[in-house]
Amino acid sequence: MQVPEGATTTVQSNGLRYYARQPILNARGAVYAYELLFRSGPESAFRGDGDQATRTMLDNTVMFGLERLTGGLPAFVNCTLEALTSQLVEVLPPSLTVLEILETLEVTPSLIAACEKLKDRGFGLALDDFVWRPELEPLIEIADYIKVDFTLSSHIDRLNWMKFLRNRHLKLLAEKVETREEFEQACDEGFTLFQGYYFCRPTLVEKREIPANQLTQLELLRNLQKSSFDLRKMSKLVERDAAITYRLLRLVNSPMYLFRKEVRSVEEALLVVGEKAFRRIATLAITTEISGDQPAEILRMALMRARFCELAAPSCHLDATEQYLLGLFSLLPAMLRIPMDQAISALALREEIHAALLGEKTRERGLLCWMEASERGDWSTCDTIRSLNNLDEVQLTQWAADSVEWAETTLRSAS
Repeated sequence: MQVPEGATTTVQSNGLRYYARQPILNARGAVYAYELLFRSGPESAFRGDGDQATRTMLDNTVMFGLERLTGGLPAFVNCTLEALTSQLVEVLPPSLTVLEILETLEVTPSLIAACEKLKDRGFGLALDDFVWRPELEPLIEIADYIKVDFTLSSHIDRLNWMKFLRNRHLKLLAEKVETREEFEQACDEGFTLFQGYYFCRPTLVEKREIPANQLTQLELLRNLQKSSFDLRKMSKLVERDAAITYRLLRLVNSPMYLFRKEVRSVEEALLVVGEKAFRRIATLAITTEISGDQPAEILRMALMRARFCELAAPSCHLDATEQYLLGLFSLLPAMLRIPMDQAISALALREEIHAALLGEKTRERGLLCWMEASERGDWSTCDTIRSLNNLDEVQLTQWAADSVEWAETTLRSAS
């Protein structure tokens, strides 16, 4: 699986479909909604026909199913003038859809009338990349959300805008919040919703002592990666951690695995599900417990990466089980709040997988790179990886959609 090195030539799209979702979190770190990003081609910055891109976005949403893409949470979608004024967006469910009014749109009577009509039909409205202008007042009056780009605005700008936005029924959303410091600043300024990957980049503590329970859990993970498997020894190791035992038995007995016999002990779980399934279920239970005090979106993303890498592995002649672990462990630093090299030092991983987790451009890292780029909406990198490895774009997109649904089902089973 080849990974692009440095700058690469972008392959033309020829009508390829791309989509990604980016979480919108509240101040407690819970997912409030997702922004859905679609493009008719792989350029990370769309330079073609904006209306065609929006039509493709709407078609993709109908094709994949909005609830499937967001797990039943609201979806924020970018809209062109045509989408707002010609009723294109009405293919979406109003109760689950927030229409983003782009900052590039001229505020005209026809735009205002269209937005008022959509608001009356139950759609939410958001002003994207907000910068205060007097002509925006009619839209501010009917908007539900104001989105402010932290990379394009200053602290002083935002404080000045707040003077005009106070005492209105608006939710303020800070987007492109990438660090904990930016998140805390946004909270202080009055924002209540946040978009960006700050939750995956917590402040790492180089000399942090790993709690005893997490040391036990890492020891379990290390043993699960060994090729030899001692049933009795593994049972005893799992039973040392009551929380892991509880999660494991919940997973084994959940509808997700559909075993006919109720499992009541760790050793019985091993006997019923078999070694391969037990490794998978135990790894999931341990990872869920490790990430317990972090935002649930971290584990959701890790599960999506794991499932995608597993599904796509055969097409790249990679080991599916190993790829699953690579995706799952890719967010260990965010779960443990320690650097990756420290997080994986206790795990018995192949040198190539160890290197891939540390960010090296190994063959084994290619699928994870594709998924990471997709999360960012970096279509150029997605298409370059696809082209280098002669992968089918439609299949990649389907695997990504399937991984979303699988992660949601798994989290419900594990909770």
